[in-house]
Amino acid sequence: MQNGKTAIVTGAGTGIGKSVATALLKNGWNTVFCGRRKDVLDAAVAEAGAAEAKALAVACDISVPDQVDRLFATVVETFGRVDLLFNNAGMGYKSTTIDEIPVEVWNDVVGVNLTGSFLCARAAFGAMRRQQPMGGRIINNGSVSAYAPRPGSVPYTATKHAITGLTKTLALDGRPFDIACGQIDIGNALTDMARPMTVGVPQANGTMAPEPVMDVQRVADAVVHMASLPLDANVLFMTVMATKMPYVGRG
Repeated sequence: MQNGKTAIVTGAGTGIGKSVATALLKNGWNTVFCGRRKDVLDAAVAEAGAAEAKALAVACDISVPDQVDRLFATVVETFGRVDLLFNNAGMGYKSTTIDEIPVEVWNDVVGVNLTGSFLCARAAFGAMRRQQPMGGRIINNGSVSAYAPRPGSVPYTATKHAITGLTKTLALDGRPFDIACGQIDIGNALTDMARPMTVGVPQANGTMAPEPVMDVQRVADAVVHMASLPLDANVLFMTVMATKMPYVGRG
């Protein structure tokens, strides 16, 4: 049990974010479920069930600076501090070559995946360096696409490569303030978004093929492990993936 520590999880209404937020709550973290749709967040909190720690649903579009500032102000006012940020919210786009990707789509994906992660990390870093006792942890949701792209995934893959740079820099800049930063790279966790993988997704050789998936609870367990370490230890990068997915050896 984390003795009243407070975590913020973005994109917590569904999928990976919901599973991680629920796992943190059940492991004793006061947990803020953050996302764009308040009704979905409220349902996620209700589904998580009773726990000794407290859950709070806060609607926020993480690509909007003022909304992110209000989110963190609300958390500090409610719980007194921020101990963990799981930068999870993200979006993708259908498999498309770059010349057919609308600029608006590029801007939307960058706005959520990269700018949103920057804004939340910025707010978390500021809160963590100024609170007493000082410090905290930021975990960024990367992807195996931070290392190896899927076909037709320019916006998503570019942002996930950028998240790796964000992680490394925060891990360096956080040292004087006892702020640890790590990244979890996830491959084929079975969520509603990933369900098409069980039917067939584009492969590097031009074919369509189903891919093995894993229970999303494995991701939640991994994030809880990363979060539970003392601040003098850090998992800088962790890859959690379906054992038989075509990642090592793509192409």
